[in-house]
Amino acid sequence: SVPKREKYLPKPRYRHPEWLPKPLRVLHDEQLTKDNKQFLDEVVQDKYDPSIIEFGTKLSPLKIDLIEPTIQWKQGMKRTGLIAKKIGVYPLWLKNGKKVNSTLLQVVDNEIVKYIPPEKFFPVKSKKPAIQIKNRRGCLVVGAENIDPQLITKEYYNIFNDTGVTPKRVLRRFIVSPEAALQPGTPLFATHFKPGEIVDIRGKTIDRGFQGVMKRWGFKGMPASHGVTKTHRRPGNIGSGGEKSRVMPGTKMPGHMGNRWRIIRGVRILRINTKYNVIWVLGHNIPGEINTYCYIYDTLLPLRQLTTAPNFPTYLPSITEESLPEELYADNVHSFADPTIEFKEES
Repeated sequence: SVPKREKYLPKPRYRHPEWLPKPLRVLHDEQLTKDNKQFLDEVVQDKYDPSIIEFGTKLSPLKIDLIEPTIQWKQGMKRTGLIAKKIGVYPLWLKNGKKVNSTLLQVVDNEIVKYIPPEKFFPVKSKKPAIQIKNRRGCLVVGAENIDPQLITKEYYNIFNDTGVTPKRVLRRFIVSPEAALQPGTPLFATHFKPGEIVDIRGKTIDRGFQGVMKRWGFKGMPASHGVTKTHRRPGNIGSGGEKSRVMPGTKMPGHMGNRWRIIRGVRILRINTKYNVIWVLGHNIPGEINTYCYIYDTLLPLRQLTTAPNFPTYLPSITEESLPEELYADNVHSFADPTIEFKEES
């Protein structure tokens, strides 16, 4: 009998949801005069002018008033995440004097585009009544980075036109609890998280192309001299002897490196800038190149999940009594505004 082998899945492929049409269109020459082109630019500027945007997002894009939720957070509730752009690596210092590297993630124009209730996103497939099924989740579609509506298709524009949200370049779905549902058009800020919280970050790694085993898997390689001929960077033997004389599934071999979705779990937030919506996270190993997008959400690690109430379902400036300072630091991070050394007078 053939022994049971582990099944190796092929490379994952991104599949668009059914409701998402083709976003971009072919830019044909539409034979527009200078006056018509100027008129279209004025219409776009009047509707999506950066002067009416504050804190990196539009304050009131809705055609109707916001419905501000007032539900208290409980253990086990799941809220939405953020879409951030990786903009660089920066050093920070802890209060004990240790220097650490941090990655800067900017939250650009994040808004709620659509909410899918559990009845549609997670339909009931059981014979039990819907009341007995627990932990049913909904879905929030979040968009980031405003885009010129002249560059997108009409079908893609209709997704945002129904709710009055500025067309977005990037869309992402976040699975949330029904209690964490937000109305389309609600802005999301970097203060959705707090300094010191633990998050998971998902991004696509840098595309390295076809690489050998030394770079792809970290093989040592063969010696450079002393009788070695043409095998300096080769992997060596890949087979096995005896009854199992074959190449085992999963053998580390040359191939395409990078361009895969990866999740870094258990990342601590060190600093938040409320003016430019920038989040400093610990480490410089966040997947992705500079100016690429990643997704931030509360960690799923069982021993590092939230124990205190976060900004649930998100941070809303309209219901906050006190305004936040421009810089927010974790408890163990040294603030650049504080003195680095203090001298005491001799008594």
